[in-house]
Amino acid sequence: MSPKIWTEKGFKRRTMKLLVMFIVHAIFIPCFSFDVPGKDFPLTLDYYKSTCPTVFDVVKKEMECIVKEDPRNAAILIRLHFHDCFVQGCDGSVLLDETETFQGEKKASPNINSLKGYKIVDRIKNIIESECPGVVSCADLLTISARDATILVGGPYWDVPVGRKDSKAASYELATSNIPTPEEGLISIISKFHNQGLSVEDMVALSGAHTIGKAQCRNFRSRIYGDFHVTSALNPVSETYLASLREICPASSGEGGSNVTAMDNVTPNLFDNSIYHTLMRGEGLLNSDQEMYTSMFGLQTRRIVSKYAEDQVAFFEQFSKSMVKMGNILNSESFVDGEVRRSCRFVNT
Repeated sequence: MSPKIWTEKGFKRRTMKLLVMFIVHAIFIPCFSFDVPGKDFPLTLDYYKSTCPTVFDVVKKEMECIVKEDPRNAAILIRLHFHDCFVQGCDGSVLLDETETFQGEKKASPNINSLKGYKIVDRIKNIIESECPGVVSCADLLTISARDATILVGGPYWDVPVGRKDSKAASYELATSNIPTPEEGLISIISKFHNQGLSVEDMVALSGAHTIGKAQCRNFRSRIYGDFHVTSALNPVSETYLASLREICPASSGEGGSNVTAMDNVTPNLFDNSIYHTLMRGEGLLNSDQEMYTSMFGLQTRRIVSKYAEDQVAFFEQFSKSMVKMGNILNSESFVDGEVRRSCRFVNT
């Protein structure tokens, strides 16, 4: 048998595969200190059965009104829940307002120009408090609302375990470092999800929530004036799409930063698998999303994106599982000295 000839191209390809394996393993070797979901403080489906049996119905009814008023509210609440869980666990810390003596998470760089929906949470909380005063935590309320928001725009159902407590503390520092950013690279994002006990499959599935909602120009400017033309190969359709994006978002960093457009330009108000088709066309609005399909390190994520694009049922099943898994990231300290806030914006006095 003749020896195998390694061409320069073949050698580079093999070297790249080895490099990817090394980087991924290097990221996942350390031990992390996140709380294993449900390990020490198990949540239950019937936690409010005797103390506030109507909580799920009340939230559902109000969410129906909220999403009917503006379908974008669904994405706003899902994002708020995500940003809460990635900092100290799902403990409602993201909802706390800053005061003269308290630094919250709302002004952290990943949140300040991204998160909305605080008044929506207040609205639901006020109704819950009138029915069951001092019983339902803001962390639970936000988790239930995110599930109902998903359903109301066509997404899947899942059971929501409850029993979380609200934290008396927040972390500006963790909000700044833990939450993935729109311009972040794939390896860094995978690491941030892994730090929360979430897998690569969880990451790709949860990112599918970008099938609804909008992004601000400041979060996709570098993408549309950067490698968008490379990943999309600028076919006539994508060239028209890119031109429309540049009309919304000028190249100058001093203009149009708060202008918004849908992350899924095909079915922006419907929770479906369209976002994965967008990534396969190379037209992802956010760099962090497009990286899952076109990054040189995206061997695994590329396969998962393709699977979800082909099979919406598989996407829905995994999204439901991943949302429960993320929702079960717990703040152990909140179970020791946490509370049920009367107002989600302030610690009880």
